[in-house]
Amino acid sequence: MSGFSTARQKMVDGQVRTNDVTDRRILDAMLTVPREAFVPASRQALAYLDLDLDVSEGGAKRFLIKPQLTGKLLQAAEIGEGDNVLVVGCATGYLAALAAKLAGQVTATECDSAVAAKAKDAFAALGLANVTCKVASCSEGDPSTAPYDVIVLNGAAEATPEALLGQLKEGGRLVGVSAESKPPRAVIVTHSHGEFGYRALFDAAAPVLPGLERAAAFVF
Repeated sequence: MSGFSTARQKMVDGQVRTNDVTDRRILDAMLTVPREAFVPASRQALAYLDLDLDVSEGGAKRFLIKPQLTGKLLQAAEIGEGDNVLVVGCATGYLAALAAKLAGQVTATECDSAVAAKAKDAFAALGLANVTCKVASCSEGDPSTAPYDVIVLNGAAEATPEALLGQLKEGGRLVGVSAESKPPRAVIVTHSHGEFGYRALFDAAAPVLPGLERAAAFVF
């Protein structure tokens, strides 16, 4: 495993710290959670590269978003130790596993049942008891464990995820990439006194989550 642990250290030093991720808890989580455990065996050599990594095996493409973007979104989310967190479109669960190191309880949703099964296996293998993965559309979230202190999108949204915003606690926040306009940007949406406030954080690109695509324009 020494090769992976060296690669993990290089990922944190070369991709994450250099992109202004300074939160010690996030850096520690990224140093301890093995990203290769969330990647199909045939692609484990790519586990620590600076890319959106396709972890699907047949079926619709599902991705782990880039490590540096993962770290920056988690830092923007400011997850507290007792927080109830929802990770949307978790794919094989890497971002959700990191969140589980930071939060009290994590619910992860994934629309592809085969990919969700891989996430569950990875959580069990790593002994992560405070994270569950459910099969659900990215646009639906999981009302059963709402409301959430934090919702993190493991990808981009081209449409406003209204149902997800409705699952935020008062004072809660949603972070992800908004691709509603160009260039796409990481955003934080805060819920306060029944209102939602949007703030752009930085330019960022990520694969669009299934179910959060722009509605197709009507073509004659």
